[in-house]
This record gives sequence, C-alpha cells and structure tokens, in this order.
Amino acid sequence: MSARILVIEDDEGITRFLRRGLAYEGYTVDVAANGQNGLIAARDNPPDLVVLDLMLPGIDGLEVCRRLRQGGPVPILMLTAKDAVNDRIQGLDAGADDYMVKPFNLDELLARIRALLRRTRPTRPKLYEFGDLILDTGTRQATRNERIIDLTAKEYELLELFMRHPRQVLTREMIYDDVWGYDFGGESNIIEVYVRYLRQKLEEADESRLIHTVRGMGYVLRETE
Repeated sequence: MSARILVIEDDEGITRFLRRGLAYEGYTVDVAANGQNGLIAARDNPPDLVVLDLMLPGIDGLEVCRRLRQGGPVPILMLTAKDAVNDRIQGLDAGADDYMVKPFNLDELLARIRALLRRTRPTRPKLYEFGDLILDTGTRQATRNERIIDLTAKEYELLELFMRHPRQVLTREMIYDDVWGYDFGGESNIIEVYVRYLRQKLEEADESRLIHTVRGMGYVLRETE
C-alpha cells in the first residue's frame, strides 16, 4: 500500500504541482487549503506524512504543526517562503521534522519525503541508559533520576544521537547529517542552541553535566570528571 500524504497549502498552484508530482510517484494524496481543514483531514484520515505550509489563513502553520505533533509522531515537512535561520528553528521547535524554502525543487522534496518515511518506519523500541539518564525510544520520553524531561522533536533526536554514541566525540558535521539531514550554513549556531536547550533540561534539578563541549571538535556525552 502506498504512503498517504496530506498537503496543507493555500496556494492552489503549488497544491496542484504537489498533488501531480506526489501521485506520479505512487503516493495517495489528500489536500487541505487551510489549517482548520488540515487538522480535520489528519484526524479523519491519518496520513503517513504531512507537507505543511507555514503561512496559512486562520490557524497558521506553526500552530497546526504543534497540534499535529501532540496527536502523534507523524513526520512533518514544512514549506515556507521565509529563509531566515530563526524561522527554520521556529518551525523545527514546533515539531517539524524537515524544512524546505519556496521555491523548491520537486526531486529534492521527493527525496526528503522518502528519507522521512524511512526514518519513521516502525522499529523495535530501545531503552538507552547512561548513568541516571534514561531514554525510551518507544515512548520518546527521557527521564533523569525518575524526573520526566519534556523534549521537542529535535531535542529528542539530538539526545538519542548522543545516547547511541556515549563517550564518543560527535563533530558538528556528524550532528548536522544525523539530526537535520542538511546544512544550515557554516555560520549557523543551531547546534549550540539545541545543546544549550538540552543542557538546561537535563540539569534542571541541579544534576551534573552530561553533554560536554570538546573545543574545536564537537560534543560528547560523558560523566563529569
């Protein structure tokens, strides 16, 4: 059975373009022209992936993304005319899994959709433990000293990467490739921003630091010396 893709986009030209291109690749395509109808479509006929426009009439794309994320782990590819790094961070923080700027190349969009669908195929849940930190991939929940840590989608992926490679130095390039799948640009500080977010949450109850900076190299999950 082909994957079902929900396109939430108010531009009729882009909607026709996406519907034709996705259908040609064998996907089943549903469309909605605003956020409210998109949420109803996702509820009534749950998709395998959502292509979501950021600028929507009524309920905007960020709020739609947040509500979709609350409803489950459906992959979300966000489309927007905004190209600033802060706009991308805002979209990812809302729960988007990937981000493309208009105008976009259809072949690249299809490649990213295939990658997202591969990444979200059901796998056997794992329980990662490092000291007093536990990450459950089945529930996507982290705990430290039995304290539940609320994580955004990207914070979870970043922490899972560290938990898969304890005591191993991860370079910026490795983190970009694994968590974002593409480069935000050499001047972007998105990794530093998300490491800071994780540290704040992991150390909220005055716990010891687990994610350490290795100057000139990257970051490592290890015990505090």
